[in-house]
Amino acid sequence: MKAVWYDNPGGPEVLVYGDRPDPSAGTHDVVVKVHTAAVNHLDVVQRNGWFTMPGFTYPHIAGMDVAGEIVAIGSQVESSLGLSIGDRVVVDPSLAGVNAGSIYAGMGDIYGELGVIGATVAGGYAELCVAPATHVYKIPDAMSYDDAATFPTCYLTAWHALFEVGGLKSGETVMIHAAGSGVSVAAIQLAVAAGATVLATAGSEEKCNKALALGASAVCNNRTENVTGFARGATAGAGVDMVFDHVGPALWADSMFSLKPRGRLVNCGNTTGDTATIPSLGFMFHMGIQLLGSDPYRPEEFGKAWNTFCNGSFQKVIDSTFALKDAAEAQSKMQNNDVFGKILLKP
Repeated sequence: MKAVWYDNPGGPEVLVYGDRPDPSAGTHDVVVKVHTAAVNHLDVVQRNGWFTMPGFTYPHIAGMDVAGEIVAIGSQVESSLGLSIGDRVVVDPSLAGVNAGSIYAGMGDIYGELGVIGATVAGGYAELCVAPATHVYKIPDAMSYDDAATFPTCYLTAWHALFEVGGLKSGETVMIHAAGSGVSVAAIQLAVAAGATVLATAGSEEKCNKALALGASAVCNNRTENVTGFARGATAGAGVDMVFDHVGPALWADSMFSLKPRGRLVNCGNTTGDTATIPSLGFMFHMGIQLLGSDPYRPEEFGKAWNTFCNGSFQKVIDSTFALKDAAEAQSKMQNNDVFGKILLKP
């Protein structure tokens, strides 16, 4: 099969496009012919060698978001799953809860070496990808492969952080940073659909305007405006119930001081660095501020979030599409933050 991989860390030039052996599947796996894969920030971070997930090895084929067609089914895949050759499916990349008989069995340590398709094992930057049969979900006839590929990583990250960790409720106000990123595009729409009021921040006026189109009630350019002042002003001085953050240090103090008493700062990423300083312990304990790390989502969450996505009126925001052989160009676009929504690859 054709694939893109790398054997050592470095810039986009380390990505190789060429022939790799077809993957081997277990008795409880399926082989998916990849129609669309999506680029994620982790793809760039791991390729550069800035951070790698526990269990990461070389050579590596990235691609956590996979949508495609089943072309082979393991001999012991349960009939109750209702899978057939030719089914159009999206892949849950987390390898938590994988059955024995899959090549990925035993990789589900959520707080240790959690296996992730496209992050620790071979993913969707290829013509073929192996997935556990329990971890594929049928794509509705009316949905394209491209639209389905916008879902897995971003929507599950946002879903878990907003609802399972942050406990966001209808009527609350949440401030969402980096509105142009795929995970924030998902978070804005999920929060609005849940009945929350969304304040969004982004690094350009263009991205702010697009966030308004997704349902944000108010927006702020976090490069030129006072983020805390924006949050306080938009809430008549009260502050927000929750901040959804994956930016990290660059907006950490602004995020904390934007919260109302007993507000929650939910973090699910570290785009601008891995060290953040609490700006005021007095403010934190006096106001009862909660700092919540968003851990990995559980297997049962994927199906719930997928049903919500399929049955809702969510905008599938696609920034651009590249041929698989041009993955280096696609990753450069991601690294330059020149993106709103998802960057897709087509084998």
